[in-house]
Formats: sequence, C-alpha cells, structure tokens
Amino acid sequence: MDYLFGLANASLTLRVIEYLRHTGPFALKSLTVVHQINGWIVRIRVARPLSPDEHGNFWAFLSELGVPYQPDIRLQMAFWSLDAGESAIQVMRHYQLAIVSHGMPDITDIEEFRQAFVRGLGYCPETLA
Repeated sequence: MDYLFGLANASLTLRVIEYLRHTGPFALKSLTVVHQINGWIVRIRVARPLSPDEHGNFWAFLSELGVPYQPDIRLQMAFWSLDAGESAIQVMRHYQLAIVSHGMPDITDIEEFRQAFVRGLGYCPETLA
C-alpha cells in the first residue's frame, strides 16, 4: 500500500521521516522524497496492509502535515522506474526530477540537500525551511 502526500516544506518532511523511524506502527517497504519548486512529495510504501486503526491514525498524521497528492504521469513513471530497480540518479536524469531520498528513511539526505541548495542559491526559499 502506498501513501502519497504533498508537504509544504522540509521541516514537515523531516517530521514524517522521524515518525516513520521512531513511532511508525508498521513495517516500511520504502520512502521516496521528491523536491519540487512548490514543496515536497513523499511516497510511503508499507510492507503489509495496515489495520483499519493503523491506517486511520497514519492517514490523520499525514493529513495534519500535508495533503494527499495526485502525481502526474511523469512522476508516476519515475516511481515505477524506481520500483523496477533503476537508480535514483538515472531516474532524476530521465524524468528531470529532484529525488532527494529513496529507500529507507534518512534525515541526512534531506539535510544535505537543503544545505547544498541554500548554498547554491545564497538564500533559503520557503520550501526548504
């Protein structure tokens, strides 16, 4: 089962990752984090179907931080390519996306991306706050 949500900034994305790493009630299959100019997209794949209570609690948590996201065809194809085993770098080049993290949740991926992006721009856009 997949959960796909749009988040406004990096801080919210980090909260999702912290939740998954420390308090998530389920086995995680993978987490994909994509940065776009207007925010972040997280796709959370769980290893087993969640119980109705687990699903409801997790959906409520995600809904507090962001909104359910409907991907366009380019993003869908990128997710399929990642699921088929292509490397994140190949997928980024082919679909012109900024895949910040794919696999198990890792806060350092987000932090390093944020720092590099801000260093390159010389200021911190709202989505990286």
